[in-house]
Amino acid sequence: MFSTPFNRSLYHWPLAALRIQTPRLELRPPDDGELAAVADVAARGIHLPDQRPFLTPWTHLPPPERALYVIQQHWLTRGQWQPEAWTLELGVFHNGQPIGMVSLRGREFSILREVKTGSWLGLEFQGQGLGTEARAALLRLAFAELGAVAALSEVFQDNAASQGVSRKLGYRWGGLSRDVLDGQPVVSDRLRLTREDWERNPQIPVTVTGLEPCRRFFLPESD
Repeated sequence: MFSTPFNRSLYHWPLAALRIQTPRLELRPPDDGELAAVADVAARGIHLPDQRPFLTPWTHLPPPERALYVIQQHWLTRGQWQPEAWTLELGVFHNGQPIGMVSLRGREFSILREVKTGSWLGLEFQGQGLGTEARAALLRLAFAELGAVAALSEVFQDNAASQGVSRKLGYRWGGLSRDVLDGQPVVSDRLRLTREDWERNPQIPVTVTGLEPCRRFFLPESD
């Protein structure tokens, strides 16, 4: 029988205790029960039927398959984590209830110091500034806590909601990218937020806890 005085799962995977709090939200890695609740939010819908905000067509799957995709994708990002290539997925909770997910991705982050962000919120939670607040929390983690020099985003030109969030937070246009969507070319704006621009913008209160044991997962030199 084990008699250790601490949580062994947190010893091996301290990211489970990471918390980011804003005035209205808490961002945290969901446990399996919370992940199922987050997946239920996705199953109820995250955009109108005629919209396609993502290249991967997972949001047009039937609701049960859409929920399963969210769960499996989260498991995949955890299982493939390496300090050289990582994706942090966090559930977004408002008044204790899940409303969506956000992600922060780094490739060779210890060298490049650049991150990419992603997010989705349940349709019923949109239009209240919660997406902007959640992105602001991720940016605080990236810039103030992990030492990023830039945050990147690629957004379809007709995705007004995501474009609006980026503009509010100070991203600048940095070029175009072209992909294939439903057999047709689609154009995205490449947006970039530098550390200097982020520091010049007004900041909301953000509290990050549980990060210190996790640093080696983001930055190998933290060992």
